[in-house]
Amino acid sequence: MGLLADVLGPLSSRLSGASTLVVVLSAIASFLVLAVVLNVLKQLLFKNPNEPPLVFHWVPIIGNTITYGIDPYDFFFTCRAKYGDVFTFILLGKKTTVFLGTKGNDFILNGKLKDVNAEEVYTPLTTPVFGKDVVYDCPNSKLMEQKKFVKYGLTTEALRSYVPLIVGEIMNFTSTSPHFNGSQGTVNIPSAMAELTIYTASRSLQGKEVRKQFDARFAELFHDLDMGFSPINFMLPWAPLPHNKRRDYAQKTIAQTYTDIIKARRAAGGEKTEEDMIWNLMSCVYKNGTPVPDIEVAHMMIALLMAGQHSSSSTSAWIMLRLATRPDIQEELLQEQKDILGKDLPPLTYEDLSRLPMHSQVVRETLRIHAPIHSIMRKVKSPMPVEGTPYTIPTSHVLLAAPGVTSKTQEHFPNPAEWEPHRWDASVMKAEVEDDEKIDYGYGLVSKGAGSPYLPFGAGRHRCIGEQFAYLQLQTITATMVRLFKIDTVPGSKLVGTDYTSLFSRPLNPAVVRWERRDKSEKLEKP
Repeated sequence: MGLLADVLGPLSSRLSGASTLVVVLSAIASFLVLAVVLNVLKQLLFKNPNEPPLVFHWVPIIGNTITYGIDPYDFFFTCRAKYGDVFTFILLGKKTTVFLGTKGNDFILNGKLKDVNAEEVYTPLTTPVFGKDVVYDCPNSKLMEQKKFVKYGLTTEALRSYVPLIVGEIMNFTSTSPHFNGSQGTVNIPSAMAELTIYTASRSLQGKEVRKQFDARFAELFHDLDMGFSPINFMLPWAPLPHNKRRDYAQKTIAQTYTDIIKARRAAGGEKTEEDMIWNLMSCVYKNGTPVPDIEVAHMMIALLMAGQHSSSSTSAWIMLRLATRPDIQEELLQEQKDILGKDLPPLTYEDLSRLPMHSQVVRETLRIHAPIHSIMRKVKSPMPVEGTPYTIPTSHVLLAAPGVTSKTQEHFPNPAEWEPHRWDASVMKAEVEDDEKIDYGYGLVSKGAGSPYLPFGAGRHRCIGEQFAYLQLQTITATMVRLFKIDTVPGSKLVGTDYTSLFSRPLNPAVVRWERRDKSEKLEKP
């Protein structure tokens, strides 16, 4: 008591004459200091040998959130060097266990439904954006049916019809957009590709009526909806914040636009006029005999537009930025088209894409280094022992897989930081990343895939069903842009870093490159 009196005596005498504000601020400061001290002592004195090591952090709740958020991959590799492939960190107050490497990818992404759950992690973020009763706002069995509807809508006939539509949008955009005014200039590639991929995806996958809606007003609504993916919404999706109010208005307005299109089609007799996803979903029926309600079709279309546009926008921008640093690869791509398709460069077709291996390798290599999603999370539903370790992951934890880590390691990809499409020339490399093991989660056979070090579209039951369309769109954009332009870096500039502030990774904005139109003989005629 003597020591405590010696400390508190002078302190109480000082505060007795202080203002209320000073007393309150002093109390808050004392509380924070005490919380930090207790948090540090807890980490040092109460380690659990049956759980993965906890990454050291000073402040409770915030934990390692800031360090992780600035650069997830730097955080992962730093922690891996210190703790190994399995470790736990504090993310927004939640114990999040990371399991790196191909074993970790398989452990998490191919986890059984009784063990891991994606819906509990993502529904607070995605449901206000996509809408109710779709994706993560429904039982997993229903989600698998919805994925089957979408997957079966991506028929070869549909994909074949998309290529000329995408080419047409690129031609229109590059001839009318202020981004490409004149015969040469500079362009902020992330902005240009974000706008272009909205047009290509909406015209092909979404349908001509949706494409017609993409005026300045609709683009603003799309932006407001996109802001719903702000990281703060993992914790406060319900908060009456300005961006959430705009998100909710945009969601209702865009959903109404889709339902109006569906009603108009039904009123016109419901006869399919082209291969878009709305027509496909309008005719789908759940296993229990219930036709998919129009509002669910609308919400699924929003989910398709949002998810697909982010990955295509980011990846196409990275492709252009990388090509700007490698004029030799640009010319090699153009020469490949001339050698295989003909010197006159005839209109691009669906069948042509499979005949252009270097174009495929450019897309693959870009996705290897710049995967659109850096972290894939699952809620632990039952204790999960980690084979070969003393660890068991408790149900209070969230699991995090980072497939992008394996694609950036020397073990699987020599000189992993180097962007080199020719690394995919080797048959050994192709064999290593391909996984022939197939499994049916309820929407048709898909590659199990988690044993591969290359997983830009995830793996397991939640593997991206739009993977085939994404490759088609990216290869079509790459082939067409190479026909139209020579792209170069701006003197004195260097490749931009990655923006990790959203759920989806993308190039830091602005990222400016120089462009120059090719000779008329190398231009592409509008289809």
